[in-house]
Amino acid sequence: MGVSGTGKTTLATALAHALACPMLEGDTYHSSANVAKMRDGHPLTDEDRWPWLDRLGAALGDAARERGRAVAACSALRRAYRERLGAASGLRPAFVLLALDHDTIAQRMATRSGHYMPVALLDSQLATLEPPTADERALTLDSTRPPEELVAAVRAWLGLG
Repeated sequence: MGVSGTGKTTLATALAHALACPMLEGDTYHSSANVAKMRDGHPLTDEDRWPWLDRLGAALGDAARERGRAVAACSALRRAYRERLGAASGLRPAFVLLALDHDTIAQRMATRSGHYMPVALLDSQLATLEPPTADERALTLDSTRPPEELVAAVRAWLGLG
């Protein structure tokens, strides 16, 4: 979880590979209207996000029940979104927040190609972000660390050696 450009897809892909489980890219569960809205530089509202979170949560739950576990890359910026994912999945998901400073995120976003999320929405994402609290099943990691270190940290935190 985290704002756009923090490396969610990179970590989720590497973690899913290490755990031999499915990886779901949250971006693919957005409606075309949501993608168009973001591409045009408009932040999503909660009303835009609920159906997306429900679709992703249901797919995550199905994949985890079928394969024993699954990994998803998803912003999950607010606690309510994380709770919605859990309810839609029928699971108690673990979340990993990839933390990174504003300027590095902006630089990453500006240099990637083919993604609909413009740098102009970074500030609204950061304003929306509610870091997980101690009562949530969540781990915060420094996104500047190499992916293999992040995977090792997540595996150790989950007790998956």
